[in-house]
This record gives sequence, C-alpha cells and structure tokens, in this order.
Amino acid sequence: MSQPPKPTESIYLPRPAIYPALFAFGLAALITGLFAWWPYSVIGGVIALFSLIGWMRANRDEIARMPRHQHTDTAPIPLSVSSPGE
Repeated sequence: MSQPPKPTESIYLPRPAIYPALFAFGLAALITGLFAWWPYSVIGGVIALFSLIGWMRANRDEIARMPRHQHTDTAPIPLSVSSPGE
C-alpha cells in the first residue's frame, strides 16, 4: 500500500486572541456609561482603545507570520471561458 502524496498547500490558522472580546466589553461599557454613570464610559473607552491597539498589533504580527509563497501542484481554475462563437 503506497503513501498518499504530501500536501502542497498549507492551511494557516491564526493564534487565539482575547482582544476582540475585550474590545466588545469596552464598547459595551462605554455605551452603558452614556445612559448610566459617566465613569463607566471613561473606563470602557480606555479598555476599548487599548484592546483595539493590541488587536491591531497582534494582527500585524499574524500577517508577518503568514507564509509568503505557496507552491501548488494543480493548475489554476480559469476565471472565464469564452466559447468559439463569441
């Protein structure tokens, strides 16, 4: 029994991150503070701002970690095929 061929295409999975959840929490606290008590807005805004900055930095690092080139064994699928009569 022969071995299957080695895969030529790689699948990229990003690392898990807490920043989207922190951003959502900060945004929710900011909106809650608009209706309840203004210090909630300040705290929520600070949390949202710092988590957004952290999220963008983590995103930049993830993009830098991605493979630059990927070699495939298959032919690309043509975008459109024109018929001879057109």
